[in-house]
Amino acid sequence: DTVAISPQQLAKTAGFEVPDDIKFIFVEGDQIGKGHFFSYEKLTTLFAMYKYSGFDQALSMMKAVFNTMGKGHSCGIYSFNDEHIHRLAMAAPVSRIMVRQPQSKANAGSFTNGMPMTSSLGCGTWGGNIISENVNLKHYMNVTWVSRPIPEDRPTLEELFGEFYNPELEA
Repeated sequence: DTVAISPQQLAKTAGFEVPDDIKFIFVEGDQIGKGHFFSYEKLTTLFAMYKYSGFDQALSMMKAVFNTMGKGHSCGIYSFNDEHIHRLAMAAPVSRIMVRQPQSKANAGSFTNGMPMTSSLGCGTWGGNIISENVNLKHYMNVTWVSRPIPEDRPTLEELFGEFYNPELEA
């Protein structure tokens, strides 16, 4: 049981000691995947750090971590490079990407990031959930729709799909 315990308790469980003023334990991860526990989700005061050589390798490592566990949850990047941020967003199987923010605080919503505040994170179908957003008050409210017939307002395929519509693909 290592969930939400102090680094001192964590170290003792692992067979070593750390001073009382230590707040976190950092380890260097060497491999990613099943059986390599530092690459697993950790709900404790342990952080695993991995060395990488270039952004492409970092993306490959991120994918390997999420193929092990954690799909749908979140990913963070400390970068001012919009291309890197975009590439991560396109590659990461997650519901939220925090840019230059502390994930433990930002994932749950903040007055400085525009995300709704929550104590429960939806992880989408990646994580076996029905929603991929922060669960908030609107998700706990029952809503009743009253629907009456209206005149049909059907958009054309061109209006629906815009630049992606290709009539030649219809058969």
